[in-house]
Amino acid sequence: MDVILLIKAAIMGIVEGLTEFLPISSTGHLILAGSLLNFVGEKAKVFEIAIQTGAMFAVVWEYRERLANTLRGIAGERPAQRFAMNVLVAFIPAAVLGLAFGKLVKAHLFHPVPVALAFIVGGFIILWVEARHKRLYGDMDMQGTRRARIETVDDMGPLDALKVGLLQCLALIPGTSRSGATIIGGVVLGMSRKAAAEFSFYLGIPTLMGAGAYSVLKQRDALAWGDLPMFAVGLVFAFISALLCIRWLIRYVSNHDFKIFAWYRIAFGLVVLATWQTGTIVWAD
Repeated sequence: MDVILLIKAAIMGIVEGLTEFLPISSTGHLILAGSLLNFVGEKAKVFEIAIQTGAMFAVVWEYRERLANTLRGIAGERPAQRFAMNVLVAFIPAAVLGLAFGKLVKAHLFHPVPVALAFIVGGFIILWVEARHKRLYGDMDMQGTRRARIETVDDMGPLDALKVGLLQCLALIPGTSRSGATIIGGVVLGMSRKAAAEFSFYLGIPTLMGAGAYSVLKQRDALAWGDLPMFAVGLVFAFISALLCIRWLIRYVSNHDFKIFAWYRIAFGLVVLATWQTGTIVWAD
């Protein structure tokens, strides 16, 4: 058993769990972390996608009561049916486009420099959205005195879900952030910050678990039973760190905006570009 490899898997799991639900791009961070750790190659790409399932198990655990009630009521309760339908409607666009363009995106954009550029562009978009929100609602939004058009996920309709699903497709570009696209986009569409964050969590369950299962199945010939400990370590550490992140984020969005994440994205992207340009860090592809 390669202890160094397991340590790298644990680090990657922690990176995944801490970044999956924040608007800073878990995929982008995994690509950069893998480059620094020299954890690269086809097997590493499968690993990066597969361990997202660990983060999704954290969502399942944290919201197990809501999900269980939905499953129990899906046969005859209208609210449960509407919730399940909204998640399905939002899931379909990314599933279709991911299957159609996933290979092309991985070939051309899963590299440090495109990720850094996406970090920076995404950061400026978040700043623009927050400035717009401040202009429209002022301090009411942070004080909780503004009534959003969609206050909870139960207030969503199919068209709202479809719009969020289309926004999630932007995350096919690594560095964009699936959570960023769905949460920030949801806020622009009239969702409260908490509702947008929670729906992003729920939407991630079929999206990322499906992507993980598909990736492992497609690349199964490149994997071996000896890889199981590496994947298990990554999944466990992703689960633990994601669970902590979910609980913190729900508290945070109640009375904070997302500008701190925007500035982080911009600063981090500039550092990556600067170190790449100067050769201070040799970023592996």
